[in-house]
Amino acid sequence: MFSTLIKQLSTLIISLLGLTVLTFILSLQSDTPVHQFQSDHVVIQYFEYLQFLLNGDWGTSSIHKRSVLKDFLQHFPATVELIILAMLLAVTAGLGLGILSSTRRGGWLDNTLMTSSLMGYSMPIFWWGMLLVLLFSLTLGWTPVAGRIDFSYDIEPYTRFMLIDTLLHHNQYGFSAFLNALHHLILPAVTLSTIPMAIVARMTRSSLLAVLKSEYVRTARSKGISKQRIIWVHALRNALQPILTISGVQISIIMSGVIITEYIFAWPGIGKWLLEAVSRRDFASIQGGVLALSIIVIAFNLALDFISIYLNPRLRRPS
Repeated sequence: MFSTLIKQLSTLIISLLGLTVLTFILSLQSDTPVHQFQSDHVVIQYFEYLQFLLNGDWGTSSIHKRSVLKDFLQHFPATVELIILAMLLAVTAGLGLGILSSTRRGGWLDNTLMTSSLMGYSMPIFWWGMLLVLLFSLTLGWTPVAGRIDFSYDIEPYTRFMLIDTLLHHNQYGFSAFLNALHHLILPAVTLSTIPMAIVARMTRSSLLAVLKSEYVRTARSKGISKQRIIWVHALRNALQPILTISGVQISIIMSGVIITEYIFAWPGIGKWLLEAVSRRDFASIQGGVLALSIIVIAFNLALDFISIYLNPRLRRPS
């Protein structure tokens, strides 16, 4: 197991170094350099670039004249809240729908769920988001159109996580501010979770169907173990490996989808910040934002690898 962890960490380091090499090369092509290097040798400049990054100097925004890293950290909590809720919706609903579909294989419910998941996977996120706004916000009036909270609430950004900050203002607003922030969060999260939810549902169904055909499941059935116990205790644990793998891929999809989602719902997160940087040719912010998001995706996938190793003893054996 130790050798497997070392291998995973080595992959992480190589990926991060490759990422910094790419962003460094792109920075050299810019008309407005992000950093001022002391040396004329490109290799030495790369190590200077690494030192800048490690010291927290990711450049200065040419538009806002602020530190790119500080700008990123200011907008990051809004994106994290959106991604966490979207991932929770995608994984829980996807698992539930996949399990339900696998237990009704070939029936009308299975066909309906898989057809719906295919439609969810195929829909462009910008089109789906606008349809949800049109239906639930403008027509039915059930959800807010944009923003994180109503202007009637004066919330001090202690943590910049709106749900946490509203709870910290409980003495002033009770739970009304928290519920209002959650109300604003639901529709963007549903929009962002649709494609990952469809993929997780289909992967869960196919993984469970494969596991349910295995010898030990047939043995468990012959011993009179209930169908629910076989699925939830025996089959699902062994079917989780490919589901976790595909969930790691979904974070990349969500990271790309969050940019469009935040634009549609005027959500003040990293995606909206990056789009503004692109439209105003703020190269320092673009480079810093892409680098930071890529690091997050790599770290998330590494964490999922560790979880997979913990759940599957076979992965702990040295290859």
